[in-house]
Amino acid sequence: MQDTSQDLAVEITALHKWYGAFHVLQEISLSVQRGARIVICGPSGSGKSTLIRCLNGLETYQRGTVRLDGIRLGDDARQTTLARRRTGMVFQSFNLFPHLTVLANCTLALRRVAGMARHEAESLAYHHLDKVRIPDQARKYPAQLSGGQQQRVAIARALCLNPHLMLFDEPTSALDPEMIKEVLEVMTGLAQDGMTMICVTHEMGFAREVADEVVFMDQGRIVEQAAPSTFFATPSHPRARTFLNTLLH
Repeated sequence: MQDTSQDLAVEITALHKWYGAFHVLQEISLSVQRGARIVICGPSGSGKSTLIRCLNGLETYQRGTVRLDGIRLGDDARQTTLARRRTGMVFQSFNLFPHLTVLANCTLALRRVAGMARHEAESLAYHHLDKVRIPDQARKYPAQLSGGQQQRVAIARALCLNPHLMLFDEPTSALDPEMIKEVLEVMTGLAQDGMTMICVTHEMGFAREVADEVVFMDQGRIVEQAAPSTFFATPSHPRARTFLNTLLH
């Protein structure tokens, strides 16, 4: 069923998820406008990654509703699949196929899922590899690249499917400090291009510079939601103040 809130890229209402007896997500509600950049932060185990994994079908949930591009997930299998194909996700561990070249990693879904001809798929892949500044690495294998380069390949691969929404799950946490900057620069470029983004990260500099809104989670709940200027200057929730004091000092 189509929702009338067509200006919303994501609409989450009263979402609950359990792992057995563990209530990992509790009454989560969040609306994301098209073109918005949302940073989700909070202590380990607060449910951040689980929340964004519910958006692309890697996790199921027991109660509540999720709409992507106005489509309520679960109402219609075909529409749900279509909505989720509009969502790209970048993981902390890259998840590249080690036996395939960079180019093959980027074209695999285009050819097998989208049915695109090889020359078209490779042309599109080169376009996005150029966008993340590594077209010269196209014929190499993941093991021949640095961690930062591998993560940029993962971003290019996600972009190849023309997503309306990009999800990032701690995209820099597996990187050495000198490689973090290059990945964040690519993400900043995507934000400047107008891509709708939800990013789980502890990179508070990125949140200050890029985010329209910071969402702070603790113990499975959203306990604070504010513009970066407000969140960093005057966080209202004591857990948010403790988190920032630990992270920034």
